Amino acid sequence: MTAQAPVPNDDDWLRYRLSLRLGAVHARQRLSIETESEQRVTGRDHRSFHLENLYSAHGFIRTCLKLSGLLKRGQGNSRRLRTVEHRFPITSLPEAFDGFRILHLTDLHVDMDPANLEAVIRQIEPLEYDLCVLTGDYRKLTWGPVDAALEGMARLREAIRGDALAVLGNHDSIRMVPALEDMGYRLLLNEHHAIERGDQALYIAGVDDAHFYKVHNLQRAGDDIPEGAVSLLLSHTPEIWREAAHAGYDLFLCGHTHGGQICLPGGLPVTLDADCPRALGRGYWRHNGMQGYTSPGSGTSVVNVRLNCPPEVTIHTLTRGPD
Repeated sequence: MTAQAPVPNDDDWLRYRLSLRLGAVHARQRLSIETESEQRVTGRDHRSFHLENLYSAHGFIRTCLKLSGLLKRGQGNSRRLRTVEHRFPITSLPEAFDGFRILHLTDLHVDMDPANLEAVIRQIEPLEYDLCVLTGDYRKLTWGPVDAALEGMARLREAIRGDALAVLGNHDSIRMVPALEDMGYRLLLNEHHAIERGDQALYIAGVDDAHFYKVHNLQRAGDDIPEGAVSLLLSHTPEIWREAAHAGYDLFLCGHTHGGQICLPGGLPVTLDADCPRALGRGYWRHNGMQGYTSPGSGTSVVNVRLNCPPEVTIHTLTRGPD
């Protein structure tokens, strides 16, 4: 009788598939950091402390908002999305990409509030675009099961027309990658993808999370992009703006900050949870010749409210002209 090889369990198969997809070091590093972080959150690592252990903090914030009469208003605000049209003029843009439209989605947290996900799907349904890009944070929590987030992302993928390029955020588990790619999302994990029109090309690069996991690698993402070619970088967070600008990227799209989510009157954010200048916290900005846009995102985190900071989906139109 011939001995049969043991059938690998789900964890072994996941590690094997991720090693093939990302490389052994990247996969091992990301998975190990996730495991360590989850042990802190769930209390299995008794030497560490994590804010998310304080489940009552979420309830405390909700109670404060309710007592102040702002809870329902904030929830209603979080479900009233707007479509923001933005233009990127680029002197060296190939003629074939003049007028190229990019739908930018970020910080969806699809398992946070079903009504918000429905609002996002309704908002993008009538839009016209050539490419959809997503800049991370698809899951509600930073730990735990991924099934609900994957279900929401599957529903969203059905509503997205054409190609969808994506990167991961600090809320996202690397365990989500195989399922997301099976759905038709193309994950850019320190990689790039060329969009070709005839003999002209636009290069889209993407890095893994640079906020918490610190597993971004701009060199690996962009080393094979031809010198002088127009390139766009997708990053979850704006925190690597300086590195990206000096690496020679023309455009930079990101999210993470939620624009503050709960802001003072006038849209002044209380916190952005990002190590970057406040000028980079929301909307259009420039640095060292690179143009950037930080979207306040479509979803919510911690509590499903927005105050003085409306959620958005963004359409970026690339045009030939002085930048």
